[in-house]
Amino acid sequence: MLQKISRLSFAVTIIVLLHSCGSEEQKEGAVQTVSKKASIETEVSVLHADSVDVLVTKHKVWINNNLAREIIKTDTIPALGDTIVTVDQNGTNVQQTTNKDYEFYITVQ
Repeated sequence: MLQKISRLSFAVTIIVLLHSCGSEEQKEGAVQTVSKKASIETEVSVLHADSVDVLVTKHKVWINNNLAREIIKTDTIPALGDTIVTVDQNGTNVQQTTNKDYEFYITVQ
């Protein structure tokens, strides 16, 4: 009897682990909506130009559900060059050249 319960609990544990590994979870800290009572919303992006990239930083300052101020800053940064990626076009893999992208690491204090 004890051996049957042990086997059953082992099987249930394996099923639960497999289910949890396969399910998609929401990213930790991902925000669905921005509180506009008293917050600063920031967006950072890079636009690819000819020989340089343009770093664009946008800040929206929200106070009492009103947009109090929007600050947009741009700056040129060195382009990282090109890379080759494989793209599926109508069932055929085609290699294309595209710009390399920067990785973003943001520290909030």
